[in-house]
Amino acid sequence: MKLDQDNLRTALFLALMAACLWPRIDAAVALTAGVVFTLTIGNPLAKSSGPWARKLLQASVVGLGFGVGIGQVLREGQHSILYTMVGIGFTLATGALLGRWLGVSERTSQLISFGTAICGGSAIAAMAPVIKAKSEEVAVAMATVFTLNSVALLLFPPIGRMAHLSASAFGLWSALAIHDTSSVVGAASTFGPVALATATTVKLTRALWITPCVLGYALFRKTEQRATVPLFIVGFIAAAAIRSLAPQYAGAWDTLAFLARRLLVVTLFLIGAGVTREVLKKVGFRPMVQGVSLWLLVSTLTLAAISYHLIGD
Repeated sequence: MKLDQDNLRTALFLALMAACLWPRIDAAVALTAGVVFTLTIGNPLAKSSGPWARKLLQASVVGLGFGVGIGQVLREGQHSILYTMVGIGFTLATGALLGRWLGVSERTSQLISFGTAICGGSAIAAMAPVIKAKSEEVAVAMATVFTLNSVALLLFPPIGRMAHLSASAFGLWSALAIHDTSSVVGAASTFGPVALATATTVKLTRALWITPCVLGYALFRKTEQRATVPLFIVGFIAAAAIRSLAPQYAGAWDTLAFLARRLLVVTLFLIGAGVTREVLKKVGFRPMVQGVSLWLLVSTLTLAAISYHLIGD
């Protein structure tokens, strides 16, 4: 009897995942479906869905590169470098002060701040060995950032519409104020291809700062930690270059970009399915207060700067 129930759960899980390929299913619906399914019925593929979500996310990001030209990648990277540097420095400094004031352990506070400043889970994973973070500290930071990612994916689109942000402005805001790449592109996709292209390019440009920040911190702490550029970022840039070098195949590149956007929605369903009760329990009160406070501050200041045309176009 139990075997039949497990098979039924697995079949239903796979059916919902496949349904996310349908163009009428957007990112927010897919994420919510994954969360609700896991919290009510339970994820029958818990051990494999997490690794597959990471692989599919990377493949999706590479595919999205076919939807933009290398010229746009370079322009967005050039335009965003100054406020990216300022934003990262401000977030790290403010996060350290908040963590100390709230009594969050130093390493956990550093991981939450670094994840908020640059690229969520990827940044946390890269910094953890440098500061010799314990597994439970990494888990708390990851759970905090992961929870806020899910909230951002649902809240940012309606806030962007209420603030009357243009597609490019919303893409910029998403890239600067949402932690992980998955939630950035998920939120931006609801605003259309212009927002998605802007968000993806700015976010991946920002993610490149993981390498120098980790190397700098390792040098400061005198630890031997190597940092490399994530391969999916290299793949995104290569895909954008291919589109620019072979414009005669624009139809094929647009098809690949469309498939990548649908694959991303499937990925977000799997990411939502990772929000288990165990993950929620790992998020302590003080770290969550630090994460929420820092995130709200960064989001509000960034939105104000974009609205008053201090950054962006």
